[in-house]
Amino acid sequence: MQIDLTDVISSINKVVEKEVSIEMSSFSSRLGDFPIHKKSPIVLRISNVENRQLLIQGTVEMEVGLACDRCLKEVPTSLHFDINKELELKDGSAVDEEMEETDYLIGFELDVDKLVYAEILVNWPMKVLCKDDCKGICKVCGMNLNKGACDCQRTELDPRMAAIQDIFNKFKEV
Repeated sequence: MQIDLTDVISSINKVVEKEVSIEMSSFSSRLGDFPIHKKSPIVLRISNVENRQLLIQGTVEMEVGLACDRCLKEVPTSLHFDINKELELKDGSAVDEEMEETDYLIGFELDVDKLVYAEILVNWPMKVLCKDDCKGICKVCGMNLNKGACDCQRTELDPRMAAIQDIFNKFKEV
């Protein structure tokens, strides 16, 4: 959704509150595509502070389907974060001093989806597990070990000892 900021930027100490909805239905990144199951409208508070700063504030609540880091099962994950952007007003335009580019703000148009996308990247969870004691998948056959055990050999040897293991395997064949 696009929001026109012309009247906010041109009026000193003007404050505008708008309820906007997130239009994206999935989150796509280099990690993959993740469906957004639930999303709440955002109440954005946009204010011009003394014609020096443009403040953009709001709270995002959504549920995204992420893959478990161990077994790759989809896990509905709740994302809750605050948007708090401070942009400098220079020569009638807003500039983010912390970032070189602001792709969410082109001219006087604020693209809410691009702003939310950038904030999701920053607030992405470090580790997602379907349950705390998730067993993961077998490294050999790929079976989900939460559903049952597989018949693969479980002993993991030190890779530095592989040459010695080959010698023992040759003696077993005789």
